[in-house]
Order: sequence, then structure tokens, then C-alpha cells
Amino acid sequence: MVESRLIHKRILVTGGAGFLGSFVVEKLKQRGCPNIFVPRTKEYDLVQMEAVKRVYSDSKPDIIIHLAAVVGGIGANQKNPGKFFYDNLIMGVQMMEIGRQFGIEKFVALGTICCYPKFTPVPFKEENLWNGYPEETNAPYGLAKKMLLVQSQAYRQQYGFNSIFLMPVNLYGARDNFDPKFSHVIPAIIRKCLEAQCHSEEKSDEESQASITVWGTGKVTREFLYVEDCAEAIILATEKYNKSEPVNIGAGFEISIKDLVNLIAKLTGFKGKIIWDTTKPDGQPRRMLDTTKAEKEFGFKAKTPFEEGLRRTIDWYLKNCLNRRKE
Repeated sequence: MVESRLIHKRILVTGGAGFLGSFVVEKLKQRGCPNIFVPRTKEYDLVQMEAVKRVYSDSKPDIIIHLAAVVGGIGANQKNPGKFFYDNLIMGVQMMEIGRQFGIEKFVALGTICCYPKFTPVPFKEENLWNGYPEETNAPYGLAKKMLLVQSQAYRQQYGFNSIFLMPVNLYGARDNFDPKFSHVIPAIIRKCLEAQCHSEEKSDEESQASITVWGTGKVTREFLYVEDCAEAIILATEKYNKSEPVNIGAGFEISIKDLVNLIAKLTGFKGKIIWDTTKPDGQPRRMLDTTKAEKEFGFKAKTPFEEGLRRTIDWYLKNCLNRRKE
């Protein structure tokens, strides 16, 4: 195996204890990187400038991988637009500014597919990023993240600051957030299917018809990337990519929410009724990324087949969440 270019670097991974971050940290360790600093929110609230300065002073990093974010599904975005905007914006802006002052070698900023305009032609190409306003339900979050691209490019132009901006599609996988208040569509549907099944098994035959309610019409499409694939893409970009242009990180396919729900129902063994609540928003009409730039620039191509990734996610939830609640 070729030795990683990161092996002798001190690397600060914000959000390194979170869903995506935990896999990034694991992959860095697998590459032999011994100097990884993961700040915890209780000790370093990165919304506060004092904490940002302190985390730099304590970790003395060469490279920042900034993954810390306040995230959630459509419902969470609708309830917390101000918090999602402010916390995500201020964390990124302060981390990059103090990084510039500190003289770090590289800053890796993570954006989101929510940066794209609502009616972006499919597949989404990086050059279409500024051709309209994001989908309304997650625009504050998407725009807050998008400003990190503006900052990144401005700092490169004025200061020669080496920062890159990656835009992953919707992630899923083991260790995801299955809390109904904040979960995205895949963990939400997995939890609903499995819990409805459990409840129906506890009832009499007359009451046993299980049902789940899903937001929207089911007609919109989404693209999903397995979390470990995304972690690999981030590390490849950290090792090899040093340009100001944003890069999509995805799997290059789309599936309707209706087909997704039916697939999860099949994989979880759920045979009950699926009720579509059309009073709830669908979100963006279609989502699918053009992923050619990531492959060309740093050799990333998603490897995990979608159904296999879903099975792994369901298995993890069964072992770590559902079974514990039964005990």
C-alpha cells in the first residue's frame, strides 16, 4: 500500500465523533495517521470564537477537515431555519478565518447537495451551482454552507489559502441519526417500518395490521451515498485535490421516494399499509449528481451497492437501537 500523504500531518477533524466524522477518523487511522484531534462540543463550542481559537491552540493542526454541522430532515429544517443558518455559517466562517491566521496547510470544507438551486437540471453539475435559489425548506442550511465556498475562493484569491469545498449527496448508513425529530428519510423509514412491525406483533390478530405514514407524495427523487464511501472521498480529496472549484460527492443514481419506501419495506419485512401524507412537503423535485469531476480529480467512485448499504444500515439499527429498547 502506498503511504498516505497525511501520515505525518496533525489533522483536526471537527464533527469527528459524529455520523460521517467517525468513519473519516477510522479511515485516517487505517492509513496510519497517528495525530488526529477530535474536538467535542462540551469542550469546544465552535459557534463561539473563543472556542475556535482554543481548539487551534490545543491541537496545532496542519490540516482541518471541517465536518461539524447542525443537520436534519425537512421537518427539522422547517422548525429551526435560524439555528441551521447561523450555527452552520458561523462555525465554518470562524474555523476558516482562524485557520488562515494560524497558517494551516489545508482546509477541507464540507458543503451539501442543498447548496444547489431548486430546479437544477439532472444530473447536477458543479457549474450550475449559482443558477437559482435553493429549495425553500432547506435554503437557510444550504446557503449557510454555500457561503463557505465563497469564503474558500475569496481566501485563495487574496491570501493563497489552500481550501477545498466538497458537496456530498444525502448520506445513509450505520451510526446514522434515527431520532424522529432530526432523522433524514432513510433512517426515518427504517425505524418506522421496524417499530410498526414490532407493535403489530404485540397486538391481537384483529388489530395487527401495521401502518406507517410517510411525508409527501413519494414522486420526488433522491440520490444516496453510503457513509463509508463518502468518508473515503473526503480523505482522497484531502490527499490529492487542491483547487478552488467545488466538487460533487455522490453515487450517480436517483430513486423515487416511493420506490425507496417500498424497498426498505421489503428489506425490513414490513407488509403493512403505507400512508402518504400529501399535506407535508416533498422538498426538492429531483436530486442526482454528476460525479465525473471527483473521479477525474482524485479518483473517487462510490463502491457500495445501494441495497447492500441499506441492509447494513438496517442490521446496525436492529443491533444497536431496536433490540436495546426491547431489553
